[in-house]
Amino acid sequence: MFKGLSGIGSLLKQAQEMGGRMQAINEELKTRRTNGSAGGDMVTVEVNGLNEVLGCRIDQQLIDSGNRELIEDLVASAVNQALTKAKELHAEAMQSLTGGMQLPGLEEAMSKLMGGENEEEDKKEE
Repeated sequence: MFKGLSGIGSLLKQAQEMGGRMQAINEELKTRRTNGSAGGDMVTVEVNGLNEVLGCRIDQQLIDSGNRELIEDLVASAVNQALTKAKELHAEAMQSLTGGMQLPGLEEAMSKLMGGENEEEDKKEE
């Protein structure tokens, strides 16, 4: 009757250890940086591995052009590029957490966690 309890205790210990490693990975990702750019580097955006935008630089010539729509488009493009790179950093970190094992459902769960919930809907619409 109590044989199963030792297995549960082991699972709980493993879960706690994984939680600690996940926290360490998040701290590391917070310090990792990546950039996105658009318009021949007229707009650059810096994000960290947690998808937090840290900075945005817009070339003065672009601002002086007064083309608001172009600036908006370039900022969105640079942000999306930087976030894609940050998601790759996160995926690499998660692989290190799992020791490179491909766990069923992990990729989908991480996609949802990282804001990719609409990807499935986008695929259905195509």
